[in-house]
Amino acid sequence: MSCKEDRGTVKVVDGKYKPSGKFHYPAPNTPIKDEKGKLLGITNPRDIVHMHSYGGEAIFFESLGKGKLMATKCENPDCETTGSIYMPFRIFCPDCLTRNKVIDITAKAKKNAIVHSFMITERTGAFNTLPTPIKFVNVEFEGVCTILMGALIRGEPKIGMRVVPIFRTKKPDYTILDLLWVPADWPAKDLPEGYTY
Repeated sequence: MSCKEDRGTVKVVDGKYKPSGKFHYPAPNTPIKDEKGKLLGITNPRDIVHMHSYGGEAIFFESLGKGKLMATKCENPDCETTGSIYMPFRIFCPDCLTRNKVIDITAKAKKNAIVHSFMITERTGAFNTLPTPIKFVNVEFEGVCTILMGALIRGEPKIGMRVVPIFRTKKPDYTILDLLWVPADWPAKDLPEGYTY
């Protein structure tokens, strides 16, 4: 299909705009017409840059690019759940609302992370950059009271299988995709480009 045929268009059906096609590249002044061909307007796509603030979670995303998996831990002696470790990263303890301490659980993840559950999907929504089928895994860590969702990029998932984290340390993009999972015995030479143990 040529780019021209694939270009995003908007039609009016039953008085409602119905977009179709691709709008992820400039297609200015594409006419919007009703069922009779009467011009009602034009498209005017824009490139939008969304500034997403990580706030207190910035250390988590920055550390991924350095090959580290950071979690948090409640150290409030007055909290009923003091000592609880949270992954995914939680800035504040959900029980006492005290700011948690940032801790490194990279060694723990490499030693005893297992697949708690998983799902395999062919489609996950807009802007997905993972190859399909996507193997989402919920990863459980010994001594951690929460479970992290990630993507198993190599091998086939099984409940209870040992997995290890791999990190995009070459040109990290500071998103969760800087962290992926592989089976515990996966050879380093077969990791995706830019990722390391």
